[in-house]
Amino acid sequence: MGRSEAGARVRVPASPAGVPVALSHETHGDGPELVLLHGVGLDRRMWDRCLPALAARHRVTLVDLRGHGASPAAAAGVSLAELAADVGALLTGPTHVVGFSLGALVAQRLGLDRPELTASLTLVSSVAGRSEEERAAVARRQELAAQDFGASAWAAVDRWFSPAWRAQDPELARQVLDTLLANDRASYLACYRVFATADTGLWRWLPRIAAPTVAVTGERDPGSTPAMSHRLADRIPGARAVIVPGARHLLPLECPRELTDVILTRTGAHAGTDTGTDTGSQAGNRTRSHGSHTGTHPGAPTGQESHRS
Repeated sequence: MGRSEAGARVRVPASPAGVPVALSHETHGDGPELVLLHGVGLDRRMWDRCLPALAARHRVTLVDLRGHGASPAAAAGVSLAELAADVGALLTGPTHVVGFSLGALVAQRLGLDRPELTASLTLVSSVAGRSEEERAAVARRQELAAQDFGASAWAAVDRWFSPAWRAQDPELARQVLDTLLANDRASYLACYRVFATADTGLWRWLPRIAAPTVAVTGERDPGSTPAMSHRLADRIPGARAVIVPGARHLLPLECPRELTDVILTRTGAHAGTDTGTDTGSQAGNRTRSHGSHTGTHPGAPTGQESHRS
């Protein structure tokens, strides 16, 4: 909620929304509440490499968004407001919200609709204010997904994994591809439409976000570009941008140590340099498991920050 130029109170326009769906989720660790939101076509397993460090300092909730993983299907016409309402219904109080890609758009909408629930926002590999060329590119990817889902999934993996990373970690690339191919096609297309279009509707309302915010992306991310993270830092009051050198789109998998450093700095839980992924760490008792992405990747050096107001 905010004020128009004339001083009248205005609300962020809400999309028609029914009763929020119950999301499949799991919790780990103890401490201040933190929720992790994945990207379109993926599921909560994408956070496995970040989880040990985060759960050492937070009570972490991982969710499958509507239309993904073990959560209910997404109908055609599902809105960003509905996806955010699903997450809001799961939270019980102020929570540090970390969203990746589609999840970052959900986090922004949650910050607008339920500010009392958003202690901070970490927007990972988020799109923002797409140009005409960028909108055309994502529209082509959306069309490919509708016409040839398998080709779309392969193209996504080729876009997300550099040849060197794929050669070093081929099983991870296969796991990501398998996750994409396992999606319910109708749910995927419904959620991809949200991913492809929702940043346009969010743009004018971003200055209303009150939660402390950081936007982080990879230097070589072709879709969620560094320029987009800087746009978010410019648009959201007090936000800052962090660009991870050499990285592409999948920061939670490619650069877990660097990303957890950014997240824990934003939540105020950073303790020295001991924030990287430690495969020997205890992450709490998993209440539900869909398996793990295994292995480690050295990632990139610590990200370069840009502070905006």
